[in-house]
Amino acid sequence: MSRQRGGTGVLWASFLVAFALALWPLPEYLAAFRPNWLALVLCYWVLEAPQRVGLGTAFVLGLAADLMFGSLIGEQALRLCVIAFILLRFRAQLRYFTLLQQAAAVLALLLNDRVVVLMIRALAGEGWPPASFWIAPAVGAVLWPWIFLLLDDVRLRLRAREGS
Repeated sequence: MSRQRGGTGVLWASFLVAFALALWPLPEYLAAFRPNWLALVLCYWVLEAPQRVGLGTAFVLGLAADLMFGSLIGEQALRLCVIAFILLRFRAQLRYFTLLQQAAAVLALLLNDRVVVLMIRALAGEGWPPASFWIAPAVGAVLWPWIFLLLDDVRLRLRAREGS
């Protein structure tokens, strides 16, 4: 029982850190480089613990993000559910990719996320975003190996400590 509780603590702590990084104020010239921290952490947990993190978690996190960021209610929820669905569908293959291959897959997921944003904006009647709109997915893909290794290290250390 304590193993489940401890692992859950790391899981939710990582999502809280992702929310904090997403809300951290950046200068205007760096705002385009902010990756989708919540999506990156969600990707890790869907790949590593699909029995605990799935579509329901993605939906709840998305609704919380919608409320925190002041976006259209359901937008983040839809975006995170699409990411989680694709990851769950191809999880068996992605788990055996190298970190660079996973980074390429995460880039594809984050670019797909941007296309979903464009569709939502089109339905809402908003204009076309600037070219810098496409920078954040590349930053997220570059950060993916380090995020994966950091979260994996924390998760495995906690498991080893609880096993003792």
